[in-house]
Amino acid sequence: MINGDKNKKTVVRNAELLDLPEILEIFCAARKYMRESGNPRQWGDTYPSPALLQEDILKKQLFVVEINGRLCGAFVFFIGEEPTYRIIEDGAWIDDRPYGTIHRVASDGTERGIFERCLAFCLERSGNLRIDTHADNRIMQRLIEKSGFVRCGIIHLADESARIAYQYSSDGTACRR
Repeated sequence: MINGDKNKKTVVRNAELLDLPEILEIFCAARKYMRESGNPRQWGDTYPSPALLQEDILKKQLFVVEINGRLCGAFVFFIGEEPTYRIIEDGAWIDDRPYGTIHRVASDGTERGIFERCLAFCLERSGNLRIDTHADNRIMQRLIEKSGFVRCGIIHLADESARIAYQYSSDGTACRR
């Protein structure tokens, strides 16, 4: 449990298959917000698919943020190699130590601080984190950078689309350039 506001009980936990309808609503709200804030292409109208989210749940890498018993955020977190991070252009990762990866951070927009809660949860599990985002996702870029991540370069997803790659290292080192 992570406590934010004194009057709000926050729990970050593994998502369950029974949570899937609410999780789909969270991602729907996040896609709408992304479109309205100048980022219509990153997730389009259908990403992530219900099948992908179900796979994430079964792998026990999809987490939900509950505030006062209501789901209002979701994200993927796992420790281990992210294949799309093997090659980085226009920079370099801070180091090659084992790391945790954060993907698909989403909020339904009803609560502030979902990314901060996600990050606190992930940092309890790894002091070395990586994340990426679309060039049009200025809001996420600001959140990531404000949280102490360092921009390290550009990675390409399986579909070859480019993403800005960041790393957080608890030892405070900067990216190798």
